[in-house]
Amino acid sequence: MKFDKIHNKGQAQLFKNQYLEYLTKTHPLVIWGMYIPVILCLLYFSAAHAALSGVQITLAFFSGMFFWTLFEYIMHRFVFHMIASSDRARKIVYVLHGNHHEYPRDKERLFMPPVPSIILASIIFTAMYFVAGLWGASHYIYSFFPGFMLGYLIYGTMHYAIHAWNPPYKWMKPLWRNHHLHHYKNEEQGFGVSTTLWDRVFKTMFDLSKEKEDKEKVKELMFK
Repeated sequence: MKFDKIHNKGQAQLFKNQYLEYLTKTHPLVIWGMYIPVILCLLYFSAAHAALSGVQITLAFFSGMFFWTLFEYIMHRFVFHMIASSDRARKIVYVLHGNHHEYPRDKERLFMPPVPSIILASIIFTAMYFVAGLWGASHYIYSFFPGFMLGYLIYGTMHYAIHAWNPPYKWMKPLWRNHHLHHYKNEEQGFGVSTTLWDRVFKTMFDLSKEKEDKEKVKELMFK
């Protein structure tokens, strides 16, 4: 995705239809409000109906959170940044992720909006349930999927925070810088948002020791 200019103000128009356009925007609290009840209900179902022990629920839940980090990396690198060879494919990539690279500070598109989010979450849950069922372990998905979804909520919140705020703790600064460099220097590196783990594993991490930081420029990128 190459753009003549990255716009730090404004937002892209994705659809001519005003109602479709409205459905491409959201606020983080809306998504948290949607999924926290789902997470709690599935965890309750794990204990009350799937007959999982506390240890099994905990292990499956945190496994789901960890799996999210790999899923996030793969999706960002190979789906959101796939090379499109046709006008239609380029339009799809732009709607999915390209608009975010052209308008990285569009606060209303830092989380996936509700309708596509629910559709995708339903597909992923079904796929997980089916695959786990091949090994007779489908009942674990009721704990695994909530962990996966909490991983997604943390990812979305971190993504919002990286574009909106300075890192609240010193140890978070590499994560902030890795993602900003992904946007403003080289989109072929720095795919991790909630963690730099997989960037380090797959050698796509920026060498931050060699990257000079323009503190004044960083201040300009913070939301007022």
